[in-house]
Amino acid sequence: MTKEQIQEDVRKLGKWFHNIDLNGVKTAPDHFLGDYPNFKYRNFAHAIPENLEGKTVLDVGCNAGFYSIEMKKRGAERVLGIDSDEKYLAQARYAASTLGFDIEFRNMSVYEVGSLGEKFDVVIFMGVLYHLRHPLLALDLLYENVVKDMLIFQSMQRGSNEVEPVKPDYNFQETGIFSNPNFPQMYFIEHRYSQDPTNWWIPNRAGAEAMLRSAGFEITMHPEPEVYICRRGELSDNQARAVYPVKKN
Repeated sequence: MTKEQIQEDVRKLGKWFHNIDLNGVKTAPDHFLGDYPNFKYRNFAHAIPENLEGKTVLDVGCNAGFYSIEMKKRGAERVLGIDSDEKYLAQARYAASTLGFDIEFRNMSVYEVGSLGEKFDVVIFMGVLYHLRHPLLALDLLYENVVKDMLIFQSMQRGSNEVEPVKPDYNFQETGIFSNPNFPQMYFIEHRYSQDPTNWWIPNRAGAEAMLRSAGFEITMHPEPEVYICRRGELSDNQARAVYPVKKN
């Protein structure tokens, strides 16, 4: 395929959010963030195993497939990317095909991952949390249904970047903690943020980390300000009862 043909195909597929190099053709050369997401990926690529041979990968909210392609470059045996936007899925399929990578892409919401019926060695969950009306539910579903070992998590964060230890309990009269900017917080966006009506919840750093722990994930690395490498841990009895309450007869 000629460079001119790729350029034409890229144009026909609409505006790209992922800037992917398709044999010398950049899909989003004028991205407002620069060479995105490659410039971000370079900050945490070292935290992901270089050799993924024999491993399976699920890319949740795959967009145009940048991370799916990168995992395939590392030798992953099977890569599945899911997204609920057909425009992005069309871009992802085209990018993978143009680069010669066998990657499956499906139209699916994070809330539907239980229907996959399989667990994956690596689950990528980047740039999705703040677009969800029910973010903690999504993390619970990932933990329960698809994460076998590693979760690569990223979320936009706002507010304080400091994290203070939290107590296991607070009495009813304790109100000062809620004025502490370092206490886990989630900011609710009623209308729009950055002209995007799908931005619903944005955590501070403490909030992002607390949610990951609450869902059962153990944070093993924090290689980039918004990125966490996690392992599937064990839910405490209290967490398990909260997520999967005992049914009363």
